[in-house]
Amino acid sequence: MEAVGPDSCGAGCTARGAEGRPAPEARVHFRVTRFIMEAGVKLGMRSVPIATACTIYHKFFCEINLDTYDPYLVAMSSLYLAGKVEEQHLRTRDIINVSNRYFHPGGEPLELDSRFWALRDSIVQCELLMLRVLRFQVSFQHPHKYLLHYLVSLKNWLNRYSWQRTPISVTAWALLRDSYHGGLCLRFRAQHIAVAVLHLALQAYGVEVPAEAEAEKPWWQVRFIPWTQRSPKALVQACPKKPGMLGCLGTASPRRCDGWSPEDQLGGLVLCCWRRAGEGDDLLPL
Repeated sequence: MEAVGPDSCGAGCTARGAEGRPAPEARVHFRVTRFIMEAGVKLGMRSVPIATACTIYHKFFCEINLDTYDPYLVAMSSLYLAGKVEEQHLRTRDIINVSNRYFHPGGEPLELDSRFWALRDSIVQCELLMLRVLRFQVSFQHPHKYLLHYLVSLKNWLNRYSWQRTPISVTAWALLRDSYHGGLCLRFRAQHIAVAVLHLALQAYGVEVPAEAEAEKPWWQVRFIPWTQRSPKALVQACPKKPGMLGCLGTASPRRCDGWSPEDQLGGLVLCCWRRAGEGDDLLPL
C-alpha cells in the first residue's frame, strides 16, 4: 500500500505521545469525527456524504492549526458543505438542532432568537472560509464503490455457507467507517483502503480465499483493469487453469455513451469465466 504523497495530509493524526498514546490533537479529531458521524446519521445522510464531511474536516485541519477555530463549528460546516457536494442538501436549522441535542441531550430545541441566528451565520461564514482554505477542492474519491465491487467479487469466490456464516461484509463496512476517524482518507488511495479493510475483515474471522495457495499473486494484488484492454492471450491466462473453477477477467467499461452505467457505479461489472471440464480452452463468460 502506497501513500498518496511523502508529505500527505493526515500524517499528524497518527502521531503518538511519549507513552505510546495518541497525541491530544488525534483524540480531539477522533471525538469530533464521531460527532460528525452521529449527527450525519440523525440527519439522514448517506454513508458517502458523511465520509465527505469527515474528509473535509481532516483536510481543513491539515491546513489550519487546531487551536485557531472551534473544531465542532468546523464539523457543523463540514456537514453543511458535504451535503451540497454530494447533492444531499441539509438545512442549517436541522444541523443546529441535531448538534444542540447531541451536546444537550435533555435540553430544549433552540429558540429562533439572536443566539440561533448568530450560530447560523457562523456556520455559513465558516463554510466560506473552508472553501477558500481548501481552494474549492472539496470533491473526493471514496473507497465505498471499490469496497462494494470487491465484496461482490469475493462473494462469488467464497463458499456460500462460509459467506453466510461470517459477517465479512458488515465488518468490512464498519472498518471503513472507522477509518474516517483519522487521516487515512487523505494519506492513501481509495482502492488501497478498500482492499485493506477487506483483507483485515478476512483475517479477523480466519477466512481464506479459495485457491489462494495455488495462485501466483495474493488476491489483493490482482489489478482489476478493463477486460477490453487485455490481449486474448492475457484473457486465457486470467481464466482458471483447472476444470470447474471460476476465474476473473476484470471489469467491463460503461455501456452507455454518456459514460454512466450501473456497472460504473459499482466500480465496474466483474467479468468471470468458467472452464468446463474436459473441453480444453472452451471458456464460458458469465
